[in-house]
Amino acid sequence: MAIQEHVPTQLESLAAQPIGSGDELAGRFPLTVNPNPASQAEYDAVMNDLTFGCQFTDHMAHMRWIKGEGWTDRGVIPYGPLDLTPGAAVLHYSQSVFEGIKAYRHDDGSIWTFRPTFNAARINHSARRLALPEMDREDFVASLVDYVRADSKWVPEGDGTSLYLRPFMFASEAFVGVHAAQVVDYYVIGSPSGPYFKSGLTGVPIWVVKGYHRAGPGGTGAAKAGGNYAASLMPQEVAAEKGFSQVCFLDTYEEKYLEELGGMNMFVVMADGTIRTPELSGVILEGGTRSAICRMLREQGTEVREEKIALDELVAGIRSGAVSEIFACGTAAVITPITRLANDDFDVELPVGEKTKAIHAELTGIQMGHHPDPYNWLYRLA
Repeated sequence: MAIQEHVPTQLESLAAQPIGSGDELAGRFPLTVNPNPASQAEYDAVMNDLTFGCQFTDHMAHMRWIKGEGWTDRGVIPYGPLDLTPGAAVLHYSQSVFEGIKAYRHDDGSIWTFRPTFNAARINHSARRLALPEMDREDFVASLVDYVRADSKWVPEGDGTSLYLRPFMFASEAFVGVHAAQVVDYYVIGSPSGPYFKSGLTGVPIWVVKGYHRAGPGGTGAAKAGGNYAASLMPQEVAAEKGFSQVCFLDTYEEKYLEELGGMNMFVVMADGTIRTPELSGVILEGGTRSAICRMLREQGTEVREEKIALDELVAGIRSGAVSEIFACGTAAVITPITRLANDDFDVELPVGEKTKAIHAELTGIQMGHHPDPYNWLYRLA
């Protein structure tokens, strides 16, 4: 079988375009200092017991889009409840998109993030699909820079920790008729976080669901839209009741091919060293971590195949030894070994493999500044 030649995707091409430095972009979102920040005791309680996505910092970045006026009201403002009318369109039609990205504190105290131009390109890609306004990608990165500089003390130290950043936009117009919103709000909030899965690289069990799909052809699967995740929650609950950590979805028409987990992409490591991942069909999300892994492996000489992966073939390969490892990836969890795959028809197990460990070590090493960054993926925030 011929080795695939990789042609960069549109998001990868946009991510590769240069952007100004953090110092050059800083100041676009002026700071309004929170008059009631967390007390020292509250701060210590959060930073000494890092969870994921449960506690938030003193500030948030914000800007608003109004049809005919464009993006206005840029600023870093005190974190707090939103003044949102019950008539806001997002509450009725789920017109919202978001991103996930992290800020990492390096050993010298500086603060960096990973491929922010990819996230900038993807939030605009998602916005187009949801009929939301696109933004200048430098505004997107500037919102991260100014927010993180305002709340830099909330970026934790240590491997596996980060300030998880959640940029998001939603339809805030007070209107319950069906049309694309004419008023949209954008925010960035942050949560000081430890590992997404506390089990770390010990692996997770995955339930392969049939009869449920997070998205379908022509839908919003390739956008990072809240509705896709809402669609995954009920089958996720079913899987949790069976003792599984996540759900793997199959294709819509035949329920034969792997797509992705509820919030992560998947990779299959073959015994011959080849690595496979489900192709970007327009239904699954193009993950930034997925993209980085594919490039990193290819430049190391590993054959990476983006293609359809049949479930029956995968299970047979696990049983025969042709498949040696499976792992999932995403911004929050980074790399997560899959050590059990099951549904009503089969139940197979795999070890936490050496290749998975090596990819995790290399990628997190780059993110934390412990390894060289030959790809220019790191971007200094502060």
